[in-house]
Amino acid sequence: MSENSSKFSKSLIVWYLEHKRDLPWRNETDPYFIWLSEIMLQQTRVAQGLPYYERFIEAFPTVFHLAEASEETVLKLWQGLGYYSRARNLHQTAKTIASEYKGEFPSSHTELLKLKGIGDYTASAIASICFDEPSAVVDGNVYRVLSRVFGIETPINSSTGQKEFKALAQRLIDTNRPGTFNQAIMEFGARHCVPRNPVCGNCIFGEICDARKMDNVNELPVKLKKQRIRKRYFNYIVFLSENDETRMEKRSEKGIWQNLYQFPLIETEAEVNSEELLKSEKFRKITDASSYDEPVPYNDRPIVHKLSHQHLYTKFWVMRSTEKFSDAVPVSEINTYPVPVLIENFISEFTPFKN
Repeated sequence: MSENSSKFSKSLIVWYLEHKRDLPWRNETDPYFIWLSEIMLQQTRVAQGLPYYERFIEAFPTVFHLAEASEETVLKLWQGLGYYSRARNLHQTAKTIASEYKGEFPSSHTELLKLKGIGDYTASAIASICFDEPSAVVDGNVYRVLSRVFGIETPINSSTGQKEFKALAQRLIDTNRPGTFNQAIMEFGARHCVPRNPVCGNCIFGEICDARKMDNVNELPVKLKKQRIRKRYFNYIVFLSENDETRMEKRSEKGIWQNLYQFPLIETEAEVNSEELLKSEKFRKITDASSYDEPVPYNDRPIVHKLSHQHLYTKFWVMRSTEKFSDAVPVSEINTYPVPVLIENFISEFTPFKN
């Protein structure tokens, strides 16, 4: 390690040991707990992820418990955390660890990468924290710290930028305390070198920070423009029978909500009214309109649910029937199904579904 790299890592670790948050996985070296926390904190704030972590640990104290659980149980516990592919991959990898590795996680970055849902960042975190392998982590916090301190304007969401930042982080890592270094740089980015208006006046890197010298702290890191946001129009048909039953379907197609449950869905090209909905071919496929009352909108204006690359304009349509459904779901059991947060919010508000 060069002298400058050594100074950087030592300053960072000293700061971390004084300012780190007391989090339940911080004093752990068991790879199961580190893996679980890192997967949950991908694209999720600590404050939001912490209660989920605690519930998962209580429900699944070991990787064997997680492997033995049903996917629906895992998805239900994950409900509201978003990016559900993380939960599906988590469950699949738990099964792999339990059956093929006898409950023992691989100890190297290279072997960890072979597991489903584990990318470079998570593999580096587990390998360094649990097995002392000097493999540098690079996440949003690390990009921010390194781009500012070293004045790097290469876009972080380009292949060139990803390679450049990974190489720099690898040069800077403290090979004697790789796990501590990785946690330190992530914590520094999360708590001090924050996205907007960081407190540069008392920064440990104040004298060497290029962004501070150039007065462009808030312009770094650089990101390429995001892809165009897609607008989609969802119409959920909420059936209600006189027997206090409704209908739900499982999303089998690939996507962020794969294997979660929903009310029968009709997707349209634009917002529609009840007359347009009744004329829809998709509507006729899911029900015989003569058996039901006319659909009544629960919300007059669409609920806009924003995802990373798409915005969902959603209406819930209530349809009552005197007939029994062949695929009936008792209203009293509706809260046992794993559903997207969009539907969870509706269920919690809709009076007939309240327990």
